[in-house]
Amino acid sequence: MRPECARIGIMPLPTASGSRSSLLAVTSSALLRLLGWQPVLVDPPGPKGLIVVYPHTSNWDFPIGILYKSAVRLPARWMGKDTLFRWPIRGLMQRLGGIPVNRRAHTGFVEDMVAEFERHPWLWLVLAPEGTRARTDYWKSGFYRIALAAQLPLGLGFIDYPTRRVGVDTYITLSGDEDADLARIRAFYADKHGLRPAQAGEIRLRP
Repeated sequence: MRPECARIGIMPLPTASGSRSSLLAVTSSALLRLLGWQPVLVDPPGPKGLIVVYPHTSNWDFPIGILYKSAVRLPARWMGKDTLFRWPIRGLMQRLGGIPVNRRAHTGFVEDMVAEFERHPWLWLVLAPEGTRARTDYWKSGFYRIALAAQLPLGLGFIDYPTRRVGVDTYITLSGDEDADLARIRAFYADKHGLRPAQAGEIRLRP
């Protein structure tokens, strides 16, 4: 079974009226600040790209990320495991920008996503390359292969608990030299820490 984004296509995010969108942004921003978080955003460098979020070590990462996305009005979609999209919250998750992905499927994902990027005039996609809150030895390589195949910029997103900063302020272009590219990514995340630092996965791809 293919990822659902490939089976039905990535649909546009629902639009809201200006006043409703503003109210959501103001409310989300207020909640973030009430929780002690500072949102940071450098505007995306173009209409299409990928954003990885690291480290992902806690269930709190998701609500903080959703509040951030609404607060800064970042029109990005995000990928999550399909088990998160069960009734009765499936519709809500999709309205929040979620795309259910069947992680048990191992073929066709990169090709399908490259085709989706070609189909849309605007598409920024957010994903957590660790794929789990538990410690992992490798990042999932899909983001890397998609970015190279579709020639997309890569945003480096973070939720840094020690400084209480959440955001995206750096974008890079992958060279195709895996060692050099991952070294740049490691350098960026060297001072970023999750709620449970010991559970942060290694920044490397499976050989």
